[in-house]
Parts: sequence; structure tokens; C-alpha cells
Amino acid sequence: MRPETPDTLDQAMARSQGLDTLLRDLTDRAVQEVPGAVACSVTVRRADRLMTLAGSSGLPSGLDLRQYENGSGPCVDAAETGSPRYAPDLATETRWPAYTQYALATGVRCVLALPLFVEGATGAAINYYGVEPGSLDGGRRAARSFAERAADAVHAALRIERQRASAADVRTALLSRSVIDQAVGILMARERLDARAALDRLRRVSQDRNVKLRDLCGDVVARASGGASRGRQ
Repeated sequence: MRPETPDTLDQAMARSQGLDTLLRDLTDRAVQEVPGAVACSVTVRRADRLMTLAGSSGLPSGLDLRQYENGSGPCVDAAETGSPRYAPDLATETRWPAYTQYALATGVRCVLALPLFVEGATGAAINYYGVEPGSLDGGRRAARSFAERAADAVHAALRIERQRASAADVRTALLSRSVIDQAVGILMARERLDARAALDRLRRVSQDRNVKLRDLCGDVVARASGGASRGRQ
């Protein structure tokens, strides 16, 4: 895997099915490049909780989630402390008993979790899983190298996600402003009010009915449009 810059990641996003697919490809490549790894996942903190941002094919369902629920496990420790966690053989591991039992039941025997230092994220880690004791011993250097490059890609992906969310918020705000302005205009014409008085009346009705101003205005516009259509028939 070559280092991804924000620009090249943007281009890859345009070619791919989206952010989820791109990050899934990232974890799949980790499995290809790190000897002994059969699965990989990326953990990030959002809204004060850890979650799996992406997971490779072959990642056992619930393997990361069980750690988040228990508040302990190699990927939780790596994300929260910023220090690597390696369990060469979960059958002899004592640090995370509840998680260890579950992981062994899925066939995972070896885990390596490395912190990802991602700008704008307060906790992140990349997690590698093996099915044989010590299977990741020989791949730890490759895993560290991949983690350094993956951090840049994850940062760029999160940036793209934030930009998209911001753009969606702007579109919503513009649409809301438009429908409110239309409702004000309707009320001005119908009740012979000025713009401020019309807006004040809409706000009072919104509060009295306990509905959002945008939704109330949407109803006003819809009723007015319906009446106009009937009048033309």
C-alpha cells in the first residue's frame, strides 16, 4: 500500500462505492501486507464511544464490539493509551478475560493492536488478528509500517466525511430558509402583515403547537400550493 494523500483519496472515493468501501479496501490490504494476519479492523472514537470504522472480509462478527461493551481489550487499550498491545497467544492471556474467551470462540488466537495517531480523533487503533499462536510475531514490523501509512488515509477519510456532513447541513439550512421565506410571503399576502409580523406569528404558532418552525412553514406552503392548484382547475 502506498501512502494516500487527501487528493488521491478523494480521487479514489470518486472511483469507489464510497467511504465505507474505501476503508474496507484499506483493511483488506492490511491483511495482504502483514504476514500472519487473517483479519484487520480500524477503531476510532466518536461522540465519546469507540466504534469500528472499517473491517476486512473475514473479520469475525462482534470481535471488536465485545471489547467496546466490556471497556477492555487490546484495541480499546491501544486506542485509549496510545501504546501497542500484543497478545501472541490468547489461550494464555490474562489481561482481558471476558474478551479473550469470546475471541477464542471465534477462532482468533493472536491479536496485535497498534494506536493510530489521527488528527482530530482522540483515540484510534488498527487491529490485526491471527488464528495461530504467535502468528503475528514475524509481521509486527510490517504492521507498524502499515499503521503509519493507514493513519494518513483514515485522517483523510474522516476529513471527507466531515466535509460531506457539513455540506449536507448547509443544504438543509438553505432549504429551511427558503420554505420559511415562502411561508412568510404567503402570510404577508393573506393577512396584510409586514415580514417581521408574519415571522413572529409563525414562531408563536410553532411554539404553541410544539412543532419545528421549518415543518410548520412547510405545511403552510403545501396548503397554499394545494389551494392554488385547485383554483386553476
